[in-house]
Amino acid sequence: MNEKPQYTLNERDVERDELEVDVLLVGAGPANLACALHLQGLLKKRGLEDKTVLVLDKAEELGHHTLSGAVMNPIGISELVPNWKAEGFPIECEVTYDAMAWLRPGGKHHRFDGMLTPPQLKNHGNYIVSLNKVVRWLAERAEGLGVDIYPGFAAAEVLYDGQRVLGVQTRDSGLARDGSRKATFEPGMNIRAGVTVFGEGTRGNLAKDLIGRLGLDQGKNPQTYGTGVKEIWEIPAQRAKELYGSVFHVGGYPLGGDGYGGGWVYGISESHINLGFVVGLDHHDAKLDPHALFVKFKQHPFVAELIAGGKVVRYGAKTLPEGGYFAMPRFVGDGFCLVGDTAGFLNTATLKGIHLSIKSGMLAAEAIAEALAAGDTSREKLELYPELFEASWAKQELWKVRNFRQAFDGGMLGGMLDAAVQQVSGGRGLVRRRGGHADHSTTRKVSESRFSEPKYNDTTAMDKLTDVYFSGAIHEEDQPSHLLIRDPSICVTRCTEEYGNPCQRFCPAAVYEWPQGADPEGVQINASNCVHCKTCDIADPYENIEWVVPEGGGGPKYIDM
Repeated sequence: MNEKPQYTLNERDVERDELEVDVLLVGAGPANLACALHLQGLLKKRGLEDKTVLVLDKAEELGHHTLSGAVMNPIGISELVPNWKAEGFPIECEVTYDAMAWLRPGGKHHRFDGMLTPPQLKNHGNYIVSLNKVVRWLAERAEGLGVDIYPGFAAAEVLYDGQRVLGVQTRDSGLARDGSRKATFEPGMNIRAGVTVFGEGTRGNLAKDLIGRLGLDQGKNPQTYGTGVKEIWEIPAQRAKELYGSVFHVGGYPLGGDGYGGGWVYGISESHINLGFVVGLDHHDAKLDPHALFVKFKQHPFVAELIAGGKVVRYGAKTLPEGGYFAMPRFVGDGFCLVGDTAGFLNTATLKGIHLSIKSGMLAAEAIAEALAAGDTSREKLELYPELFEASWAKQELWKVRNFRQAFDGGMLGGMLDAAVQQVSGGRGLVRRRGGHADHSTTRKVSESRFSEPKYNDTTAMDKLTDVYFSGAIHEEDQPSHLLIRDPSICVTRCTEEYGNPCQRFCPAAVYEWPQGADPEGVQINASNCVHCKTCDIADPYENIEWVVPEGGGGPKYIDM
């Protein structure tokens, strides 16, 4: 059993380098890179070119932790870089066909296209992109304007002065599994900033601490999440050409009406397709396995015929913040802002968030520029960011789907009915404001489980360990585990009997194993498999698992996905 290592980041006998910047952005996703890019331009206009802007990212190279293959609404990038097409913004193709497919058990399906495509799933005018390429393009532009970007630096702790954020401390490196120092030990450094922008993606460990410590979610619905599992397939050329530019969103089997989720197929090139499946982590079944659902999805004839004769070239998994407008935490406080997925900028109805993330970064940049010009980075000054959001198209878009995800709490049929009412009521639906729930609280006892495993093979229905190979995930083996069990006794004294140790199923990377005849202490943690999706931190029914950052550079390597 892996417990929290016996060391702290603030050991008194460690001398740490100090670095001071004006603005620190944690995470190099589209939100933070858009923020840095827009901010640099705003500072130049104000004659504040001397202000320093630094972006940190835990990946070894930019884009390695950015799970790619997405459909992008161009409104965000059009505002950030008006001449984006002419300036070489990377797109795979424009969407030329969209449809919804409803899969039925037994192999049949129904296709709804043209006028029958649900309004929120229409994608004409949108673009299929590789988010991996997008962040690298944004980073190059930001660096060209003088933004400093440090990949391979994992931010491990927030530095506070009371309720004011002063910056972050990066993760120590060169620690052995037991927390002792190896010959290569290097202490993390303290990076102090007037404003720290948290764009860590979904369920970042710093933002999680910040939100809880400062009560940024008071009066808000609990955030609810989904786990998406995806693969890139190389398929026969003629079939790939026929699918090129096509977007299918898929419902029904294998999820049925008990839970929220569905699949997708994107034709991303004349040789490759992107397919995946996302399921809400508020699903009641203790044996829920997002990867197993994905395998069943691929085994349905609708998908199986598309990938026949092909091969997997990439695999990945990611969690999505699905709670919507009423689950968004407070964005700002003294010395900090939250942006992108960290702040819940996702339209769950359309399964799109790139444009919203870019807009959130731009709005935060405008508030930060004003604060720096005034020499005041207090919460009061940074409140311009949420004020700008409330007056923006981003707020309008999210307001129109404010009750969408919660409407499915009672099942797929009731959710679809309410979603239809929302279309004609401006997003209200049958209830003015629907409440929420923490996903870990919805799991039922394992004795009520109805989930069944699929049959695996070595080609189209690979098991988790085989798929993880295609994610490129790797961590230094001799380092403290970044997956911490708060109370190991719960795993063996309660969780086994009550929930059947669901960590071994809901993790899409085979990190948690309970082998037959295992040590009675319990679970075996294969931390080197971790793809940083944070599912375990969200879905554990006891909130007994904590995900923290590993040494910088560890994790998946999502290359051109």
